[in-house]
Amino acid sequence: MSFATINYAVDAGIARITLNRPDRLNSFNEVMHEEIRRALSLLEVDASARVLVVDGAGRAFCAGQDLSDPAVAIGDQPPAIGDVIERNYKPLVLRLHKLPMPTLCAVHGVAAGAGVSLALACDIVVAARSASFLQAFSRIGLIPDTGGTWFLPQRVGMARALGLALLAERLSAEQAADWGLIWACVDDLDLLPTVDRLAGQLAASATRALVRTREAMRAGMSNSLERQLDVERDIMQELGRSHDYQEGVSAFMAKRAARFRGE
Repeated sequence: MSFATINYAVDAGIARITLNRPDRLNSFNEVMHEEIRRALSLLEVDASARVLVVDGAGRAFCAGQDLSDPAVAIGDQPPAIGDVIERNYKPLVLRLHKLPMPTLCAVHGVAAGAGVSLALACDIVVAARSASFLQAFSRIGLIPDTGGTWFLPQRVGMARALGLALLAERLSAEQAADWGLIWACVDDLDLLPTVDRLAGQLAASATRALVRTREAMRAGMSNSLERQLDVERDIMQELGRSHDYQEGVSAFMAKRAARFRGE
């Protein structure tokens, strides 16, 4: 299947979606959204895929929404931006959150607006040292979208989230890592090797356990301690019956590398 605005491939258990509008800093338009939906549909039924990597081509990760796209452009009538959110950005974030595999994002150059939220919708974010994150919405009279008002306070706290959103100041990758917005900041030349290494590690891991870990931690953000202990009990009951648990224990006892199926 060919794409015009993204690249999509699966190799050795690692699926990769690369935003590919480098002349527009990989900003979103209607075509890109439609192609990402197609790629995710392929991914969701591909039993060989064990991890998803999201990155960008050219000199930036993603500059957010392309404001020249007809769906949001200023014209004779005000654009129906809420319809664009409902049609494109909301399902994108929800599908990434529900993927039956871990997700990893590599950020270089600028991540702005919805580009920041796209990165934060992934489980692990690694950024090049020269990268930066920008909540540019207040500059054009909007609010952070694509889950930005949910991700930011949870990752960095309300004070920093409001500062980023209201002041629209660039946040360096190093500061983003220090604040806990992302997993790691690495030297520019180390970005792709680091992401490839982590993707390989995740692809070889017990995929169901990784997904259940993600689900349990999200549940714990709103559960009481007692309820969360019940969640842990139920998930452990399920995983304890899995092939990967049996293989993990056997490998540990035999002092060998585990060969997980990810089932």
